[in-house]
Amino acid sequence: MPTEILMPALSPTMEEGTLAKWLVKEGDEVKSGDILAEIETDKATMEFEAVDEGRIGKLLVAEGSAGVKVNTPIAVLLDEGESADDIGSSPSAKPEAKAEAPKAESAAPAAPAAAPSQAAPKKADGGRVFASPLARRIAAEKGIDLAAVTGSGPHGRIVKADVEGAQPGAAKPATAAATPEAAKPAPAAAAAAPAGPSAETILKIYADRETTEVALDGMRRTIAARLSEAKQTIPHFYLRRSAKLDELMKFRAMLNKQLESRGVKLSVNDFIIKACALALQEVPDANAVWAGDRILKLKPSDVAVAVAIEGGLFTPVLKDAQQKTLSALSTEMKDLANRAKTKKLAPHEYQGGSFAISNLGMFGIENFDAVINPPHGAILAVGAGIQTPVVENGEVVIRNVMSMTLSVDHRVIDGALGAQLLQAIVNHLENPMGMLA
Repeated sequence: MPTEILMPALSPTMEEGTLAKWLVKEGDEVKSGDILAEIETDKATMEFEAVDEGRIGKLLVAEGSAGVKVNTPIAVLLDEGESADDIGSSPSAKPEAKAEAPKAESAAPAAPAAAPSQAAPKKADGGRVFASPLARRIAAEKGIDLAAVTGSGPHGRIVKADVEGAQPGAAKPATAAATPEAAKPAPAAAAAAPAGPSAETILKIYADRETTEVALDGMRRTIAARLSEAKQTIPHFYLRRSAKLDELMKFRAMLNKQLESRGVKLSVNDFIIKACALALQEVPDANAVWAGDRILKLKPSDVAVAVAIEGGLFTPVLKDAQQKTLSALSTEMKDLANRAKTKKLAPHEYQGGSFAISNLGMFGIENFDAVINPPHGAILAVGAGIQTPVVENGEVVIRNVMSMTLSVDHRVIDGALGAQLLQAIVNHLENPMGMLA
């Protein structure tokens, strides 16, 4: 029986994507690991690979199609001996339909979508068994218990070759029928209160004015949704401090001269990243995220840094930043920023972290308040360093002063704890040689 290939979930939060490009055509023979297509999510373009072998019988979704929902059939795979005549004029999702595995740089697979109508088989330890639809069908025909089979496909998925060579055993027990309560659809979430006038009202207001309508792409929709969620659900409060950068600027110039032969040039932002990473280690209770019904405290300093790109922004995460040298952080940050601008980051490179930095100083912004990116506990908004009169020992001197605002989630971090964190950040920025220890 022909097998439908479904739109994959390339990240735990993905609901839809754009089928950017097909890398196969109808009639092509494919095997496990072959790249089938490029899929665009709201943040990245990722390759999508085959799990089983077969022949592409039909492409159901055209290149460039946007808004393709996860688990929507996008192609049909034919097994040996099957032909296009077996597909039918209007294929529909079947229990054996499958989503092929995304080929991503992530160390862990994206969270699999739950089967729409059947409970997934379980291993002895209660874990879910992942198998392709074709492998499930063969196992059922041969009476093989999939829970006893070791998968050789991506992320341990059981594929055709694994069950063809397996010895039949006791037939799997039938899955208990779902109770009426379980079969009931989950109640729809309450509709959010409209934020301001409706689209129709706004269009009427500006009907007699010359305008250009800009359609929302996936990234802009996601930014709008997440920031609306952040402002509606996170009890923000703000702490403000200034740091004198004169010593840091001298130290930076000295280090850059030494690193010139290696092609490394440290930025002020590199020092800020390191200062925040060290501060999170010194104030460990602030190195935390809000997890719905609990707080998760992180041991490493995983620091996210906002990177502006055309149409939006990314927040790539520098993991274990407290352990890395300034030059290593600088090199890694440049690589992440360059790949962010071409949407080549894998989800694990921009998801996670407990703390973020948003630096608008290079644009001349003196100070601002940043919005926390859930589930982070805080974000540091960094302004420009400005020559400012400062009183020291009863005398007025000119210092390079940088203003910072720490936006804090009060559910995770209280005022005094946030003040300790910001004080630690300032201490490192004003005593930069200590960051080399």
